[in-house]
Amino acid sequence: MFKSSLLTALCCAVALYSVQTTATQLNKKIEDILNSEHRSVEHKARDNYRHPADVIQFFNIQPSSTVLEVWPGNGWYSEILAPYLKDNGQLVAATFGLNNQNSDDKRLAFWSKIALEYREKMSDQALYGSVLFTEFEPPEQIDIADVDSIDIAIIVRTLHIWDEVGQMQQGLESVYKALKPGGVLGIIQHRSTQYSDFSSSAPEGYLAENYVIKAAENAGFKLVETSEINANNADTKDHPKGVYTLPPTLAMGAMDKEKYLAIGESDRMTLKFVKQ
Repeated sequence: MFKSSLLTALCCAVALYSVQTTATQLNKKIEDILNSEHRSVEHKARDNYRHPADVIQFFNIQPSSTVLEVWPGNGWYSEILAPYLKDNGQLVAATFGLNNQNSDDKRLAFWSKIALEYREKMSDQALYGSVLFTEFEPPEQIDIADVDSIDIAIIVRTLHIWDEVGQMQQGLESVYKALKPGGVLGIIQHRSTQYSDFSSSAPEGYLAENYVIKAAENAGFKLVETSEINANNADTKDHPKGVYTLPPTLAMGAMDKEKYLAIGESDRMTLKFVKQ
């Protein structure tokens, strides 16, 4: 009996040591990426507001995961995720549509420019590995990735754009189809102070947390956890140009610039859902 108990205790200790060692190794890997020279000084300065190491841990992104990043913009998160996934995982980047450079819609034209620049940047396979690119431009292009192919999808500071043009539900449903059963949807979004089920501030960048949760649940997701890692209590959310007043955009230019820099980036919800 004594030998059996001792053996059990030793096995548990070895297992615990293995878990702790693995966590330490992952933290070191993320830290090395965050401090790498491939990231600009401007991008590194945002770590204090965006908490990438905590986000990766909260969404349980492993080096072997297949991760879908929706509308990665200029690649702030991709610069971290792609090297992290390069050896054993896969980054799938669903960019803006590519064929709107000459569109009369200045926003679509700008987004195509951003998408093309992003793809050029992420084509450095020595640094980022083989990133898989798709296009996502609802309502025309909604096949965001192969059905049931994604372990974890992240949508960062994007839902207000979908909501503004009436495409949030369709977008979330497209992500739902792409995720494997049991797959994780991670949402980080500017958070308003509203408490109703209706959104009225999407053009200003903010959405109510319960509104976002309800939309995701309507798409089939189940909320499993929330986090305050991206909260900012200094954000009063009543700025002249909404969230764009704050850094990094600073839409007011020099007017009250120091005030908005002191506030920092927006207050953000961080939500984790699973595909049921």
